[in-house]
Amino acid sequence: MVSPKLLLSTIESALLDNSPPNPRQRIELIHAIRSSLPSLRSLLSYPAPKASDRSQVQSKEVRLPDSTPISLDDQDVHIALKLSDVLNLNEIDCVGLLVSANQEWGLSGREPLDILRLTTGLWYTERRDLITALYTLLRAVVLDQGLDIDLVNDIQKHLEDLFNSGLRQRLISLIKELNREESAGLGGPHADRYVLDSRGALVERRAVVCRERLSLGHCLVLSSLIVRMSQKDVKDVFSALKDCAADVNDSGSTLKLQIVFSLLFSLVIAFMSDALSTVTDKASVLSCDVTFRREFQELVMAFGNDPNIEGFVDGIRLAWTVHLMLTQDGSTSRETTTGSLSSDLALSSCLELFVSNNVFQFLLDNVLRTAAYQNDDEDMIYMYNAYMHKLMTCFLSHPLARDKVKEMKEKATSALSPYHSVGSHDLINSTDANSQHIQTRSQPFVSLLNLVSEIYQKEPELLSGNEVLWTFINFAGEDHTNFQTLVAFLRMLSTLASSEEGASKVFELLQGKAFRSVGWNILFECLSIYEQKFKHALQSAGTMLPEFQEGDAKALVAYLDVLQKVIENGNPIERKKWFPNIEPLFKLLSYESVPPYLKGALRNTIATFIQVAPVLKDTIWSYLEQYDLPVVVGHPPGNSVQQMSTQVYDMRFELNEVEARRERYPSTISFLNLLNALIAEERDVTDRGRRFVGIFRFVYDHVFGPFPQRAYADPSEKWQLVVACLQHFKMILSMYDIRDEDVDSVVDQSQPSTMAHSAPLEMQLPILELVKDFMSGKIVFRNIMGILLPGANALTYDRTSQIYCHLLEKAVHLSLEIIILIFEKDLVLSDFWRPLYQPLDAILLQDHSQIVALLEYVRYDMLPQIQQCSIKIMSILSSRMVGLVQLLLKSNATNSLVEDYAACLELRSEQFQVIENTSDDPGVLILQLLIDNINRPAPNVTHMLLKFDMDTPVERTILLPKYHFSCLKVILDILEKLSKPDVNALLHEFGFQLLHELCMDPLTCGPTMDLLSTKKYQFFSMHLDTIGVAPLPKRNNNQALRISSLHQRAWLLKLLALELHACDMAAPKHREACLSILGHIYVRQIIEIGTDPELSFTFQTNSDHSGIESIRKSKVLELLEVVQFRSPDTTMKYSHFVPNLKYDMRVDDILSNPATSEKGGVYYHSERGDRLIDLASFRDKLWQMCNFLNPQLSSLNSEGELGDLRESIQQLLRWGWRYNKNLEEQAAQLHMLTGWSQIVEVSVSRRMSFLENHLEILFGVLDASLSGSASPDCSLRMSLILTQVALTCMAKLRDERFLCPGGVNSDNVTCLDIILAKQLPNGACHSILFKLIMAFLRHESSEILRRRQYALLLSYLQYCGSMLDPDVPASVLRYLLREEQDGEEDLDLQKIDKEQAELAQANFSILKKEAQSILDVATKDARQGSEAGKAMALYVLDAIISIDQDRFFLGQLQSRGFLRFCFMSISNFSYQDSWHSLDSLQRLCTLEAELALLLRIGHNYGKIGAQVLFSMGALEHLASFRMACLPMKVNADALVRKDLNVENKQRQILPPILRLVSCLMSLVDTSDFLEVKNKIVREVLDFVKGHQSIIDRVLRVDVSEADELILEQTNLVVAILSKVWPYEESDEYGFVQGLFGMMHALFPVDVESFNFAQSLENQKKFELILIRLCFSLSSYLYFLVTKKSLRLLVSDSSGNYQTPVGQLQPTLTLLVHLLHSATVSLSRVVEEKTLLLNKIQDINELSRQEVDEIISICMRQDCVLPSDNIRKRRYIAMVEMCRIAGNRDQLITLLLQLSEHVLNILLVHFQDSHGIPESTITTQMVVHGIKTASAGEISKLCRKLLPTLERLELLGEDKTGHGLKVFHRLVISLKERTIQKLAL
Repeated sequence: MVSPKLLLSTIESALLDNSPPNPRQRIELIHAIRSSLPSLRSLLSYPAPKASDRSQVQSKEVRLPDSTPISLDDQDVHIALKLSDVLNLNEIDCVGLLVSANQEWGLSGREPLDILRLTTGLWYTERRDLITALYTLLRAVVLDQGLDIDLVNDIQKHLEDLFNSGLRQRLISLIKELNREESAGLGGPHADRYVLDSRGALVERRAVVCRERLSLGHCLVLSSLIVRMSQKDVKDVFSALKDCAADVNDSGSTLKLQIVFSLLFSLVIAFMSDALSTVTDKASVLSCDVTFRREFQELVMAFGNDPNIEGFVDGIRLAWTVHLMLTQDGSTSRETTTGSLSSDLALSSCLELFVSNNVFQFLLDNVLRTAAYQNDDEDMIYMYNAYMHKLMTCFLSHPLARDKVKEMKEKATSALSPYHSVGSHDLINSTDANSQHIQTRSQPFVSLLNLVSEIYQKEPELLSGNEVLWTFINFAGEDHTNFQTLVAFLRMLSTLASSEEGASKVFELLQGKAFRSVGWNILFECLSIYEQKFKHALQSAGTMLPEFQEGDAKALVAYLDVLQKVIENGNPIERKKWFPNIEPLFKLLSYESVPPYLKGALRNTIATFIQVAPVLKDTIWSYLEQYDLPVVVGHPPGNSVQQMSTQVYDMRFELNEVEARRERYPSTISFLNLLNALIAEERDVTDRGRRFVGIFRFVYDHVFGPFPQRAYADPSEKWQLVVACLQHFKMILSMYDIRDEDVDSVVDQSQPSTMAHSAPLEMQLPILELVKDFMSGKIVFRNIMGILLPGANALTYDRTSQIYCHLLEKAVHLSLEIIILIFEKDLVLSDFWRPLYQPLDAILLQDHSQIVALLEYVRYDMLPQIQQCSIKIMSILSSRMVGLVQLLLKSNATNSLVEDYAACLELRSEQFQVIENTSDDPGVLILQLLIDNINRPAPNVTHMLLKFDMDTPVERTILLPKYHFSCLKVILDILEKLSKPDVNALLHEFGFQLLHELCMDPLTCGPTMDLLSTKKYQFFSMHLDTIGVAPLPKRNNNQALRISSLHQRAWLLKLLALELHACDMAAPKHREACLSILGHIYVRQIIEIGTDPELSFTFQTNSDHSGIESIRKSKVLELLEVVQFRSPDTTMKYSHFVPNLKYDMRVDDILSNPATSEKGGVYYHSERGDRLIDLASFRDKLWQMCNFLNPQLSSLNSEGELGDLRESIQQLLRWGWRYNKNLEEQAAQLHMLTGWSQIVEVSVSRRMSFLENHLEILFGVLDASLSGSASPDCSLRMSLILTQVALTCMAKLRDERFLCPGGVNSDNVTCLDIILAKQLPNGACHSILFKLIMAFLRHESSEILRRRQYALLLSYLQYCGSMLDPDVPASVLRYLLREEQDGEEDLDLQKIDKEQAELAQANFSILKKEAQSILDVATKDARQGSEAGKAMALYVLDAIISIDQDRFFLGQLQSRGFLRFCFMSISNFSYQDSWHSLDSLQRLCTLEAELALLLRIGHNYGKIGAQVLFSMGALEHLASFRMACLPMKVNADALVRKDLNVENKQRQILPPILRLVSCLMSLVDTSDFLEVKNKIVREVLDFVKGHQSIIDRVLRVDVSEADELILEQTNLVVAILSKVWPYEESDEYGFVQGLFGMMHALFPVDVESFNFAQSLENQKKFELILIRLCFSLSSYLYFLVTKKSLRLLVSDSSGNYQTPVGQLQPTLTLLVHLLHSATVSLSRVVEEKTLLLNKIQDINELSRQEVDEIISICMRQDCVLPSDNIRKRRYIAMVEMCRIAGNRDQLITLLLQLSEHVLNILLVHFQDSHGIPESTITTQMVVHGIKTASAGEISKLCRKLLPTLERLELLGEDKTGHGLKVFHRLVISLKERTIQKLAL
């Protein structure tokens, strides 16, 4: 069986939705109905208590149907038994109720009484759902809702079966039973009076039951139209009617009265439908039973003593009589045969009885005009009126009734007095008037006319085609001898004129001669006669104004009402011709003897003519100034200032003297309404209302100010007066703005209050006076707060019980709107007007109850506009008042506000009508309020309404949406179901946005993410399968829904991305949520694969898949497809949309103003932040522009020209609407794509370890992103986002290549893992490059996009650059593989090399095909782009050159002159004082990129490249660059100046320049040493000489304190000098001594003795640089010794040294020490390498602790997570050790080369025939071999050298990894020479 809640939801979604139900909904609906038939058949019938079940409950273990046994505690047992006693329910069912209540609300921790009330409320909610479901089904069949006829027939069949099986009898009995004081009804004497409803609000049980009875009554009414009532049904309903009518006498409750109406109209409808449905083959059900007719006749003719009951019985008598009239023919023959009572006698007796009782007046006063009737359900009111129409139509069409009506008319004509005179000051409630009024009411004919008027006034469409009624009109319009019948007849005519058709008929009826005594001529003649009388009296001295006959006055009022209706509803074209002269309507307004109500009717009629034609507005103004009473502004009532001695008859006098005495105010009300209507049509606001200041002061001082103190005979007039005043104030605030000059308009408030208006009247501005009133808390503010302070509950009560409820409702609404308008203006003035005037929030703070009252109107759900105003006020106050929540806490208003806002939001979510204007959507307003307040100081409104804990820090809250009814619960329910997507689209969108913002806020993120990570929600990842990949609505059908749908998906994706980014994977809830999200995004199934704590779940994919040629499309790609559509065009100009704009409206001037509509522009920012055109402001600006350019526009005689102008403006507005929608859709598309990019980038960068087949996923996303970016449908901004995603995927591919391979269960790693890189197949790489080039060459591009594409291309080329880990040297890898594979390593490495060569060749071929286009774009960016764009373009050219295999791209660059451009750019670079600006830093980056490109050419093309560079004057251009201005090291002051980055960048420029010069040195190697005049050598020498200062600075650097950059500079300088300076014959620059000084600094010192204070990695790097520097110095020295015959001294003994310090040179002793140091380092490094290789081979033998120690020593802890397993740790340790071993191997090579140079130098000296020079010989002497060293010095040198040589002899090739044959021969030769020297 379907639950009532599900049944109702199914029915409403299928029958109440805007769109027709789809086949699935229809099937579900019919299934739900069939399943619920037993419940509906036994409606609200529940199993009674049973002793056995009670015992089972008391045993504390209960088994519910379809569930396991449930254990109860004592409290559960007590509550269940209490429920059974209170509700007369079975005990087991009560336990089920408890279980349901716990699932719905969470009962843990609640008080027993609350649990009892909640459970009772849940039971009543189920009952209500069942009744509402039945009512909805009945309504769908009875009312025409546009449903499919077959579906309606199916529902009707089920309903017919239900009623035929006794459901109607059940309805009747329930209406009676539920009114009894017992458990099954209103509750016994011991039952709790209150229950908690579904929203957690405390409501009275009696009210709930009474509402059930009313719903049952409505069902009973509709049931009469499904299956006709039987005789027993009619009797039972009649009996119930009399009982309920008697009950109404006791209480007078609105609901009880509505129940009586439902029973009354059930019988009316039953009689009418039974009679009208009679056909030849289908007799009347009720009239065919003679016995029933007789019995029921006796029942209705029985007379009672209760007049109220008799009145309702008279209504039944009327319906019964009409039924008898309609069924008379068929029943008469049957009565003749049975001898029954004559039908005519029954008819006559019943007719006489209800006419004599004047049933028509009873129906008017006690039914149709009651608040209960007018506030009933709209559908029921329509049904009641429709059958009253049928009832009266049938009654008036029957001959017997017509005769009776004629008799009634004659009686009324003879009985009523034709005239009654009243003076202008007579009281209306005089004795004569009262008697006349009672006499009029007692006349059935007058009551009948009034009743007909009332019926059709409510439903004017029932007049269409009603010939019976028009026939009755012709009959009733004749022979009126008194004003009572005439007034009643005219009132009926005014009702008939409520439609366009009726207005035309009434006009023609009164225009012609259909009636002798009724016509338009009578109206205007009467007005003229009285005007002449009054004019004559005024012209006669001493003559008083004649009295106005009451009959004439009432008749004129009735005529004017008809005229008003005719003009209001007449055809807009025809009505312009009907009354060309309206001046007579004005002429009586100024006369005192004219009754105020007649003046009111005149003004109300005049007001209708304002809309007839624009020119009439000015005509009416002129007539008013000529005829109407003046507005003389004086002091307000009660002022102590003496009144004027001469009393003026003006509006003040009429209000305060005439109307106040009568306590009726029709004249003032009409006066204000007329002026409001005229002012509303004003378009010229330049005077800011100064011309209306008199009217304003009258309204302010005399009408609205004292209105609470006045007496009112009719409360409706009080609220009409208030509404008119409030409308006037609202117009002032809406039409006029505050200006800058208004801040000076404050008067001195220290003056007495009597001087408050001392400023001249013409100087006052109404808007400023009104704003001042509110900002000082004066009369208007106090009166408005007096209207609002009674609160929402009082308004709700009056709304359902008072006839003036709609006026009161409107007054409250206007008051709230005025407060909002004041809020919009007060802050502009408050800063200047303080302390005399305060902002409105400060005024409200003076009494907290005022704020609470304003905010609690959100509870009032009968007028959504009031709720909207209250929400807007809450938004304003929350932005202004930091302590608003604390104020509400102190006022004990928070709990009710939380429930009220939640109820408002829930009610909005249950609606079925789309709200077009989002600013009128209370749900959107609430969600915007919550979003806006998230970041405000805690506790804020968002925290309060979402039920965060206000007593503890917000971040410690544990959210329990089930426990509290709050906006959070409603929002989560809405987002969980996502029902009615077309109606609730914005609720879904802003709901997701709210959750995202809550998760972003530092205070609310913790509680919110903990809540959303629970299994019920899991961040709504399940919606990826529903709304995520659902097709978008079509743009042409519902663009607004399409836009919102995109935003919904965007916020959902952002929410999911946030959880993936921030979740704590150690928390089980978040881990499960994260895995669920990943599963929905990338794959379809999650399986458990192991017990590793770090990866307990993975995702099932095709592990046997090889290659990427077939990838299953996942949600991530489907989501991208959703957003990949051509963006709507937002660039279309209005001129294309409106090609033939006839009038010059200067649209461009209007649209070019960027200001918003509040500041004089035409733009506004939507709730999403989009800047859109305000169509209302745009329209007003267009009309203003037209009026300015064409002043005579309004007086155009040609209606066609004005029509053309209107059409043009309408087309412009349509263009503006289309522009707005297209802009919104474009923004929504980008928003969704942004959300998609976020979730992809987060999951790829942070959560990829939880997925398998990384390559497939990354390639799929990368390929799709590039395809989308290259698509012609892809906009520029979309391409930017897609390119960023591609960058992320490419970076992850690079990172993934050399990570520990997965998919193996073993903990061991091998060296094969290093070469088994997770590389994409070559075909996939080619596809990426091809699509990247397509995207790069797209038609629409920008530099920002190209920069990202450059970065992507660079990343791709780097990815393809090597298939082996660059951190692992090939030599080390080859050695390790040889150890593992016994010599097969070459095959693997050769295969890798081959694949890489093929990939490089393919990349080159693809780039070569598009070389022209690529180079055109790249070189253009490098020349003309921004500095960042230039740098990126240069780096791309650098990368392309690096893969150039046949110098193709070099030729292309040369032909374009690009290389020369680069040199010119370098040479033009100038040092400026503004180094520390951002532009300078960017320019340095560009310079660095230019140098890198040139250097790449030199290195990639070798000597050819160097020759190209040299031929272009590389050295000359570099010489033009002022290197000397570049700093060598960081200035200490830079650490303070925040420009350290700039100086570092400057220092980094020098090495590239030096590298480029060094690159050109490859050309020097080809020069003959003796060819001193070689051009290359000469230019290099010139370059060196030209930069003497910087080279000197480099050579003088203290190496022991240098950083890596300085060491590199030093090494480059030494390398350059070592190659070219030997060609220089003189040493005037001191470079030789600089080099020698550096040798003296480095050679004697062991490398290990340098204290680098660096990490291990940096120490190894510095050591390598120092050895390379020593090698460069040794190379220079070797060149001098071998080429220039330099001979070194043995030592530089200071005792014999005779030259200056600057002439120091290296000695043989220094070289021997260098050789010794190199030998020691070589031995150490060899041992380190051997140890590392051994550890690598034994990596699987090491424990986790040892592996972690290795990782720690290598400073790679950031690569390891605590959850990583031992295999990954071993892999990382192995790679790091391989990298260090490669460093050691590189160092071994350098040390061997260094040692070889030193050995050669020593061998040259030992082999020299001249011997070794002495220490005292100078360099010149050494060169010429003047004197050799002593034997003792040589012997000492040899003794130092010999051990080192012996040690070098022991080096083996197996340890060093290098061939040492030549090296060993050199060592042996030197050793032999050394021994020989020692032997001498």
